[in-house]
Amino acid sequence: MAQRGRPREFDMEDALDKAIDVFWRQGYGGASLSDLTAAMGISRTSLYSAFGTKEEMFKLAVERYARIDMAYVSTALSAPTAYETVSRYLRDNVDAVTTPGKPAGCLSIQGGLSAAPDDDRVVRYLADRRADGEARFAHRFARAIEDGDLPSSENAADLAKYVSTVSAGLAVQAAAGASRDELHRVVDRALLAFPDKTLHTGSPRNADQTPQTAGA
Repeated sequence: MAQRGRPREFDMEDALDKAIDVFWRQGYGGASLSDLTAAMGISRTSLYSAFGTKEEMFKLAVERYARIDMAYVSTALSAPTAYETVSRYLRDNVDAVTTPGKPAGCLSIQGGLSAAPDDDRVVRYLADRRADGEARFAHRFARAIEDGDLPSSENAADLAKYVSTVSAGLAVQAAAGASRDELHRVVDRALLAFPDKTLHTGSPRNADQTPQTAGA
């Protein structure tokens, strides 16, 4: 939204980061305008002028969160094999949803949990973003099937749904207080169900990054 009148007296990105924290902790429905303006250190007039409505600001917050806090997704999708893609994604996801100094869990999950019935547009928006992310994995797995990296009997969409479901569960468990180490052990189990053309010996974690070295 274009700024009119005198220049803004606050940093847009810093203010949006503070809004992300409020939405992350309280959800879209639970975050009042008073909560947001207090955290951002701006007036309602400045909020509306800079970001538009609460819904518009929430979407900007989610987009920034996806671009910065979830940058690891694109890195995982570029891994040479489908198994490595899933392993890197889930391990980095665990580290991201248990990052010290940030709310536990995932903004795209927690953001819509407390939404009221009249916030249906926000719930649909979040669902559409998750569906888009799932589609990226389905495309990656379809390519892996074509390349022979995954068996031709596999279903790319089903595999993507599986990974998406595990990821969402990790976020919910983190928000409920599960530790990083506990969730990495969940990933160990989840990876046992993902097809891999190589035979594993021991824990899947031994064949990939450990929680201590995986980036968040």
